[in-house]
Amino acid sequence: MTGDRLQRLWIGLGALVGLTAVAMAALAAHGLPERLDAASLQMVRNAVQMQGWHALALLFIGLYSPRGGIAAHLAGAAFALGVLLFCGAVYSLALFGLRLPEVAPAGGTLLLLGWLLLAISACRVGKGR
Repeated sequence: MTGDRLQRLWIGLGALVGLTAVAMAALAAHGLPERLDAASLQMVRNAVQMQGWHALALLFIGLYSPRGGIAAHLAGAAFALGVLLFCGAVYSLALFGLRLPEVAPAGGTLLLLGWLLLAISACRVGKGR
């Protein structure tokens, strides 16, 4: 995949992650308070917050990736998969009572890895990447 296509992929994924974060925030504010207990509702709100921050991170990767090299693209992949796994597992538990015990920690680890890869990319800019 070319750099331009990857750049558009990260921006597109960031937009979709942001879109679904806003939709989940609206659901948490208006549709779930009567249906969920306080702990489950807080779990949804926490997942929405994590999803929103990482939507912005994916948008940033899309803008930064032409300078950031392979580490920036790897960070984007880690963010995308991490959001899917982490937030998906939290939403599954809060909304449906479905426990996915290994999925949320794996997703959280990928989110951490994404930030580390972004830092590595920033340190390598201008050094042949």
